[in-house]
Amino acid sequence: MQRSALNAQAATGQGDEPESVVVHVQLRPRRGATRKCLAALAALAAEHDEVSFAVTGLSKDDRVVRVTVGVDLGPRAGVAKFSPQAQTAYAFVSAIFATLYDHMPVYTAEPSGAERAAAALLLEQATGGAVRPDGLAADVLEALPVSPTPAPTVPSPRPAGPGEKVPA
Repeated sequence: MQRSALNAQAATGQGDEPESVVVHVQLRPRRGATRKCLAALAALAAEHDEVSFAVTGLSKDDRVVRVTVGVDLGPRAGVAKFSPQAQTAYAFVSAIFATLYDHMPVYTAEPSGAERAAAALLLEQATGGAVRPDGLAADVLEALPVSPTPAPTVPSPRPAGPGEKVPA
């Protein structure tokens, strides 16, 4: 899934126009809902055909698949002035959060090199015809290494300060 002006180089910030601003939104569908998530993203993209975006990252852990979408907001100067291109891109990002809320969208940093490579492979297979009938290159997802899930740490309680003590 890739749209016009935002290609793989522009999504990484290495394109011809270094002043272009790209915001990354990560969708985290459960492993069994990945196809549904990608289909919903494609339907949403069809409704916002003027927005440039690309799947810029792909990774997984034992519970979810992380699909990172890079949305091109346009030139930095245009974003600062809230240009029409920036407004349509923001509307698309807003629609991602409103429509795909079941897939836990969050703003995220740029994807790592491995995530970019996996996304590029997925897009290559999707356009090259090596795709299952349901539209998802299964071997790409299966070939991804499972990221270790960090153990959640619970912070220890801090002692009350002198002004915070309540007399009994």
